[in-house]
Amino acid sequence: MGTRTWRAGCGCLLLLALAGSFRSEDLRSCEQVGKLFQGRLVGAVRGLPESPRAGPDLQVCTSQKPTCCTRKMEERFQVAARQDMQQVLQTSSSTLKFLISRNAAAFQETLEMLIRQAENYTSILFCNTYRNMALEAASSVQEFFTDVGLYLFGADVNPEEFINRFFDNLFPLVYNHLINPGVTDSSLEYWECLRMAQRDINPFGNIPKRVMGQMGRSLLPSRTFLQALNLGIEVINTTDHLHFSKECSKALLRMQYCPHCQGLTVTKPCMGYCLNIIRGCLAHMVELNPHWHAYIRSLEELSNAMHGTYDIEHVLLNFHLLVNDAVMQARFRGQKLLEQVDKICGHPVRTPTQSPHCSFDESREKHGMKISARNEETLANRRKEFINSLLLFRTFYGGLADQLCANELAAADRLPCWNGEDLVKSYTLRVVGNGIKAQSGNPEVKVKGSDPVINQIIDKLRHVIQLLQGRSPKPNKWELLQIGSGGGMVDQVSGDCDDEDGCGGSGSGEVKRTLKVANYVEIINISPTIPPNPGFGHHRLPTPVPLPPNKSVFTLLVLGGKAQPVNTRGMPFLKQQSHQAASEQKDKGPGSRQPSSPQPKK
Repeated sequence: MGTRTWRAGCGCLLLLALAGSFRSEDLRSCEQVGKLFQGRLVGAVRGLPESPRAGPDLQVCTSQKPTCCTRKMEERFQVAARQDMQQVLQTSSSTLKFLISRNAAAFQETLEMLIRQAENYTSILFCNTYRNMALEAASSVQEFFTDVGLYLFGADVNPEEFINRFFDNLFPLVYNHLINPGVTDSSLEYWECLRMAQRDINPFGNIPKRVMGQMGRSLLPSRTFLQALNLGIEVINTTDHLHFSKECSKALLRMQYCPHCQGLTVTKPCMGYCLNIIRGCLAHMVELNPHWHAYIRSLEELSNAMHGTYDIEHVLLNFHLLVNDAVMQARFRGQKLLEQVDKICGHPVRTPTQSPHCSFDESREKHGMKISARNEETLANRRKEFINSLLLFRTFYGGLADQLCANELAAADRLPCWNGEDLVKSYTLRVVGNGIKAQSGNPEVKVKGSDPVINQIIDKLRHVIQLLQGRSPKPNKWELLQIGSGGGMVDQVSGDCDDEDGCGGSGSGEVKRTLKVANYVEIINISPTIPPNPGFGHHRLPTPVPLPPNKSVFTLLVLGGKAQPVNTRGMPFLKQQSHQAASEQKDKGPGSRQPSSPQPKK
């Protein structure tokens, strides 16, 4: 026997002797046990024993030796043991829960700002280049981006429908102001005829189909990504409040508080003993592990696929260029469209009119809506960083029992420990593995059947995994994916132009735009705006102003596990600090990038 081994053995014997003497001294009086009981359970309880006595009425903490516990104390200790276990579970998952909920909220806020930025780009396009129709187009632009936000955040709206509706509403404006300018027809019938004729005469060429293709490849993956994050929060909330069986509750009581009845108020359970009990209590939860692992992998695959023209930043921030292309195509085919409209809708009542113009702000055109070129994170980079952090938790549920015993519950190696009956040097019974199948030989906890709550969570994980895998955009295949219940986008995308070939945008060309985000969200240098709705008596389109608080209607939207207020446009309000940051950014002056919007008419 070496000197080191001999010293270790002597140390264990000394600790056992000290623990034994401590217990013997405590058992002369139950004062220490009573104080701990009252402190742990808050408040005095009558009938606490002053000295050790026999406990024939005890059902779990049974012992041949005198005890400081009564039946009522045992019942209260059992409740405390369950509460302690739930608290340990919540503490162990707090980092993971915060990671998902924080990023879910940040991604949603960033998407909201992207939508507002894209809406402002489109509004400026009309105000600067097509001023005569800007006021009438404002409501259609607002409605389109409201629908984009509603769809992204989980509402039951059909992208195909709101994209078609936007171009249906755009054609009468283009026809009356650019193709047949200076005259109008006041009848709603003629206006509606122009709307209905749009899909037959196809004035905008393949632009509506290209918009559907780009939106289809970007909106649905982003929507599914957000929904998957919310499900992740739901899974953690469910397992944090797991219902323990009677067998598990008794085992937790025996492990945590039965030592107190023997005066062992500072003793921890042996590692093997702890593993048997916690693995038994969490056996059903461990069944989540392969599905949780697949869930994180599917999130990673979807995130990796959301790039380039499949990136929602690229699609939203270049939408106004496609709108400009559509208008230009209609103007180029003006004479032919005149003939087609005359055949379908007849000749309009020719009444000279002066269309209201929007107010043009040269400083807004000059300084405009610039995106900061600082070297900060894009949404895609933020998403990648989040996934890399999430991958560290892919085996969270599989190793949870071992983690709890090693970090929280069990005694350290070579220290005296509780084995369920007495203070010992080590646990000698068999230690079982993780999972339900391994519990058949568990000497401490009997595990029966399945847990319906866990089964329900597993079903939800399976479903969202299928969604994530089905929503990963793939070139030449994504167009076949149907969106919404009212019909899909099958065969809706023209094969004449591949977005990745760079075709998109006329004149200056389509550029790759990304909204930089710092601390998860970049604050743009223009306040969120509401373009005014067209109405009688309006003659000018006011410069967009910050959203007034008194114009909001509060509804609820689940965001990161919490209910958030949303405005009349269906999107959550930005936090106050976002508006402050926007003001600070505006004071600093414009950034170095400017959208390639067309120059105003002279």
